[in-house]
Amino acid sequence: MYQYNEQDQTLIEQRVTQFRGQTQRFLKGELGAEEFRALRLMNGLYVQTHAPMLRIAAPYGLLSSKQLRMLAKVAVDYDKGYCHFTTRQNVQFNWPALERVPDLLNELATVQMHAIQTSGNCLRNTTSDHLAGVCVDEIEDPRPYCEIIRQWTTLHPEFAYLPRKFKIAVSGSEHDRAAVQLHDVGVYLVRNEAGEVGFRVLAGGGLGRTPIIGQTVKAFLEKKYLLSYLEAILRVYNLLGRRDNKYKARIKILIKETGLEKFQALVEQEWQRIRDTMLLSDERIAEMKTHFTPPVYDPTAANDTGFADKQAGDPAFAKWIKYNSTDHRIPGYRAVFVSLKAPDSPPGDITAEQLTLLADLADQFSLGEIRSTHRQNLVLADVKQGDLYTLWQKLDALKLATPNIGTVTDMICCPGLDFCSLANASSIGIAKEINAALDDMDYIHDIGDLKINMSGCMNGCAHQSVGHIGILGVDKKGEEWYQITLGGSSENEAAIGERLGPSVAKDQITHAIIGILDVYVQQRLDDEPFLQTVKRIGLEPFREKVYAHH
Repeated sequence: MYQYNEQDQTLIEQRVTQFRGQTQRFLKGELGAEEFRALRLMNGLYVQTHAPMLRIAAPYGLLSSKQLRMLAKVAVDYDKGYCHFTTRQNVQFNWPALERVPDLLNELATVQMHAIQTSGNCLRNTTSDHLAGVCVDEIEDPRPYCEIIRQWTTLHPEFAYLPRKFKIAVSGSEHDRAAVQLHDVGVYLVRNEAGEVGFRVLAGGGLGRTPIIGQTVKAFLEKKYLLSYLEAILRVYNLLGRRDNKYKARIKILIKETGLEKFQALVEQEWQRIRDTMLLSDERIAEMKTHFTPPVYDPTAANDTGFADKQAGDPAFAKWIKYNSTDHRIPGYRAVFVSLKAPDSPPGDITAEQLTLLADLADQFSLGEIRSTHRQNLVLADVKQGDLYTLWQKLDALKLATPNIGTVTDMICCPGLDFCSLANASSIGIAKEINAALDDMDYIHDIGDLKINMSGCMNGCAHQSVGHIGILGVDKKGEEWYQITLGGSSENEAAIGERLGPSVAKDQITHAIIGILDVYVQQRLDDEPFLQTVKRIGLEPFREKVYAHH
């Protein structure tokens, strides 16, 4: 894991001091609300419906047990005893008092954490594959490049006030687990015909009001040009992106209006001008890789024989292994998903007590590291198969072992109207209601891989437009209604879901989702996945079921 040097540490400490001064001036009335808004957003602070919301960066989803313990301490000392993991691998606190935020940030700085650039029109936290470095389908570990990008983006003076927020994701695997095609810029590590590893760069992806899949702007980029090419894309966007209309300010709209070829030509022109002044040296890459060298694994881990017996003897354990663990590149190890989707808790929430005990489990069973995922769960990436049974029992006691990863109750959900001032409708209560109804049905696990994503507004924080089933809250004359889309995906074959029909009233939404699943179960062929069934039979059978009574 990347460890801060003196320069990194000084930077975040100075930033805390600076923000403390700004907050004090605002509270004394020396700074206007509008002036303070830009400053607080650059430090991850939103003013929401009920209280400020603070977003903490977890670069590419990597956290140490020490950082987890600090999040637990902050949750108790400054909040209501819990925090929330987001779809961009970050952490949110929903109840900190404005005047205490500088103190909170000061505590985080002691464990190399901060909230810099987690909101506002700037370069946001770079995200990546939560199985980076341990998965079997990896071409190369993307994390050294994520960290290089993080350092380049932090307080970059030219890109502090972009037309709109800007998000970058990097993946080094054959299977895209990082929703790369749905980011302003997406970077895949790829091999060219000569067998060299470089980057395929995409631009113009994004969710929200106008969901769009990113397009390839550079099919193969040599590693040494990574930063100069990203800089060229950002310069073109910064210059030409619209600032007159925030709904049309994202890079996806610029590319749509300019046309891909013209956009590529503009980037190419800028890049040719700067590419040799910003080279990423082999030494720099090699030095960064030393921060992510694989740990020393136990060569005897695969000799454990109890693992198979335990599964055979305990069906609940076997089910958890099937859904909440995945293959590891080292024989005898598995990566374990910690489900933050227990039926009775809001998706992505975790209590201070759970955080503290999870930090202990990470130290005991997974080399002291924890990762956050795009579906608001956590990962212990390096667990020996001989330790899995004990780990499962401990997670189960903490209500962190619901065997539902990738299933229909592993729902992505934004905080919605309950917390967010932008929302048109609530989402947490609806998620709970849908989960309860699905829990009563005995075919949750037979349905297989099915992703429900739900957002309370157009901003798409919960990626509703790429859910297999997407639910979007809309306001109709002060009442909460929900639009449904089917057929979206954020993986390799990324797709935007199609709208099913008119929006559905709040008291009908759970009924509608159950109806959709009924149609799927009746119509699918053998083990056909949900997306294949939707593609094959079209939306009509689902429409008939959902709107039969209207």
